[in-house]
Amino acid sequence: MASISSLGIGSGLDLNGLLDQMEAAERQQLTPITQQQKSYQAKISAYGTLENKLTEFREAAAKLSDSQRFDAVKSSVSGDALSAVVGEDALPGTHDIVVNNKARAYSIATQGVADKAEPLGAGSISFTLGNGDAFSIDVAEEDSSLEGIRDAINAAGKGVQASLVNDGSGQPHRLVLSATDTGTDAAIAGVDFGTGGLGATLAVDAATEVTAVNASLSVNGIDIESQSNRVEGAVQGVTLNLKEEGNATVSVTRDTAGIKKAVTSFVESYNSLQESIDSFTSYDQETGTSGRLLGDTTLRGIESRIRGVMGGVVSGGEFGALSDIGVDLTIDGTLEVDDEKIDAVVADNLGALADFFSGAGEAQGLAGQLDATLGKMLGDSGTLENATSGLEERIEGLGERYLRTEARIDSTIARYREQFSKLDAMIAEMNSTSSYLTQQFDALNAQLKQ
Repeated sequence: MASISSLGIGSGLDLNGLLDQMEAAERQQLTPITQQQKSYQAKISAYGTLENKLTEFREAAAKLSDSQRFDAVKSSVSGDALSAVVGEDALPGTHDIVVNNKARAYSIATQGVADKAEPLGAGSISFTLGNGDAFSIDVAEEDSSLEGIRDAINAAGKGVQASLVNDGSGQPHRLVLSATDTGTDAAIAGVDFGTGGLGATLAVDAATEVTAVNASLSVNGIDIESQSNRVEGAVQGVTLNLKEEGNATVSVTRDTAGIKKAVTSFVESYNSLQESIDSFTSYDQETGTSGRLLGDTTLRGIESRIRGVMGGVVSGGEFGALSDIGVDLTIDGTLEVDDEKIDAVVADNLGALADFFSGAGEAQGLAGQLDATLGKMLGDSGTLENATSGLEERIEGLGERYLRTEARIDSTIARYREQFSKLDAMIAEMNSTSSYLTQQFDALNAQLKQ
């Protein structure tokens, strides 16, 4: 049988087009598989978004699980003499403060020399500080210029800072020695340049001495002395930063606004989570569009468990439900804040509010209950991880099924192609035979007519 290089040449039929149509029809078997894969991928993506929202809600709840958050305070200062920073152990109260003088650091300069870069001779410089600490700095000949001495002192990092000044005289260059900290303890009590080359050239100028001064202040009539202008311990949990002499009043009050903000942030985080859940389970009847997790049992279970905790009872304290503190669970599943009620709770019953969220005695508060519930959803081998892993396994299985189906389709099309090729060749041979017979009959008719 003759060989056909291209389908349809021998028969004149559009066999390639027919084969393409048959292949397209066969490949329709792949469409449901890819659609199912996309559906599972969309669910995995939705689970990822849901996980983020659940994590944000868990973090908002965790901020309310610490009872110390309800002890938070803030400070305000009247007067320009100081500023104040409150710590965790600060207590509410008002403190009248008088700053008599600020702390000051010690400094003194040496006599001048003509050339700051000229070596002055090897030697050792000894320092004694006001707190009794002593140290020495050895200076080699090649490093004994005023610049070299400055660099050696600063590199030692022993509490003395050196710098150079030019006073404009005939011997203008002076070495200025300053205590790195304020107060008498950090002051330079003594400087000795020794008896060598340095001692013969350098000496301190007593006229340039600036004595160290400790800070002096009174807090509620109690006199306080401080080595630094940063005063800690004069007021419990409050750090005072002295700025100038004068009077100031420091008021430490309960940070009710911050506490309410933590509660409202918790409410906002829950509502954001609920909005995401609603979008995942929505259905538009007009367009027929549905959310990515409509009818999903995993999401329904998560929503049910969270609502169970949010609408449940907290034992062990004065408040047992969210509605008791001014947070109401609405029909659509979101939370609504009653500002007047929660303001009254924060102002008058802060301890009970702390117990409600963080727990009273051995009883677990709402924040703890939510953390335990959300932990089972978000943790390793938790609800979301298991659901996601299940979908990933299904996608992998569909991928294998796709490859098998595609291989079967390719085999079927190859068989069709072979059959079409044989058909094309057969028709071509039949056409050739028909043409030959027609020629013979035409020749026979011509002879008969003669």
